[in-house]
Amino acid sequence: MTFYNTELKYRVTLDTELNVFVVINQDNADQFATGVTIEQAVQELKKIA
Repeated sequence: MTFYNTELKYRVTLDTELNVFVVINQDNADQFATGVTIEQAVQELKKIA
């Protein structure tokens, strides 16, 4: 799924082996972050984007 934030566009996937959400920057696939919740992963992505 692709989501739009006022600051960035991102995709969310679920890693079922590690049970974490992976949020990937839509404009730069090299930038991604993980978190136990989607919100946590998005916050981590904002720090590096």
